[in-house]
Amino acid sequence: MKVVVCGAGQVGFSIARYLSTHDNDVTVIDQSEELINHISGTLDVRGMVGFASHPDLLSRAGLHESDMIIAVTQADEVNMVACQIAHSLFNVPLKIARVRSKSYLNPEWAALYKPDNMPIDLIISPELEVARAIGRGLEFPGTFEVIPFADKIIQLVGIRCKPKAPILNTPLRHIEGLFPELDLSVLFIVRNDAGFVPLPSDQLQEGDEVYFLIPQEKLGVAIEAFGFSELKSQRLLILGGGNVGFCLGEEVESRHPEISLTLIEPDKDRATYVANQLTRAIVLRGDALDREILREANAKITNKVVAVTSDDKVNVLASVLAKRMGVEQAMALINSSSYSSLVNSLGIDSVISPKALTVSKILQYVRRGRIRTVHSLRDGFGEVIEAEAVGTSSVLGMTVGEINMPRSLIIGAVVREGQSLIPREDLVIKVHDRVIMMVTSPAVKRFEKLFSVRLEYF
Repeated sequence: MKVVVCGAGQVGFSIARYLSTHDNDVTVIDQSEELINHISGTLDVRGMVGFASHPDLLSRAGLHESDMIIAVTQADEVNMVACQIAHSLFNVPLKIARVRSKSYLNPEWAALYKPDNMPIDLIISPELEVARAIGRGLEFPGTFEVIPFADKIIQLVGIRCKPKAPILNTPLRHIEGLFPELDLSVLFIVRNDAGFVPLPSDQLQEGDEVYFLIPQEKLGVAIEAFGFSELKSQRLLILGGGNVGFCLGEEVESRHPEISLTLIEPDKDRATYVANQLTRAIVLRGDALDREILREANAKITNKVVAVTSDDKVNVLASVLAKRMGVEQAMALINSSSYSSLVNSLGIDSVISPKALTVSKILQYVRRGRIRTVHSLRDGFGEVIEAEAVGTSSVLGMTVGEINMPRSLIIGAVVREGQSLIPREDLVIKVHDRVIMMVTSPAVKRFEKLFSVRLEYF
């Protein structure tokens, strides 16, 4: 597949890295010569310096013979115009744009993106994706990620094991017998900053970050098994009133009326704007690293603090400070992967990565086959993928045991006719089954072969 990526920042770099390591022909465009030199010297991609929405540059980048354009520059307008040019002049089949401005995202103007106007196939807003991801986790204490699969029948949950949790020190193969009401599949474990796909003989340990699949109706029971109460977060403190913090505030006010919300923002004008836009939140002007402002925000009786300023260092330090002042759970927004290794040692409960969420959204459109949902884990280690088995998929008639590849490709759930099935070794895959699995990077080609859609399907 031939892809043109506009923008060589963190998101553009992550997408280019992923695509280039999976046998795709990738060209990256950016105005910054420094960024292009870095990406060209690091990845097997072609780099071009220039303005990403200029037709002559896009033509030299080979857009006329490309399958996809992914426009993720810092400017919404550049991304939108690049997609328009890709459609109008080069007939590119798939066009993806990152759009941040709330005005462009207002449903009232949705007609702008119709095929006859500005035909963008996928619009991504990192701020909205982050707000929604954090919002989903607010319903269940202890979780740092809750991703719906199969029309919300199955949930992918990320949680950290608490001390003395009932599920600890039990081989995974025995969990079903000891906790028959759980019906969960552990897909991925992060221990001491190293991630791995567990074997049935592996055991969960205190402090592990665990990703598991579970039916929606059993999630509350699972939370208790990992050592957390089933009570929802009642008090939330947001540090940072920028685009992410503001979107999160709107998400909380609209979907979680039971939560008491406080937001801290250092800039006077921005704090005033956020206070005028939000209806229930208490907005304080101050520094997230100031103990006095955290005391004024009642940090010591707060269930969760979410640090979402534009500075990774501030988010890390503010999360640590809030935890020491009594906050039960701290989440930090981190763009740079170099800070991720500090999280566990500093006592921060979890991180959220706009880059990872954006890449996950794009992967749904990049993947071959009938892909419903994709979620990227741990900076490209692997993906949790929901794929539909169609009439021409080679996976049909195979059992779960025949498909599984220990440590590489593991089926965690199968949904058939709206019902969740336990993926036992002898379960046979049928047409229209939705198969949810953990796929590491080395196993991606096998996955695509199993779930590929041949032309006769259409």
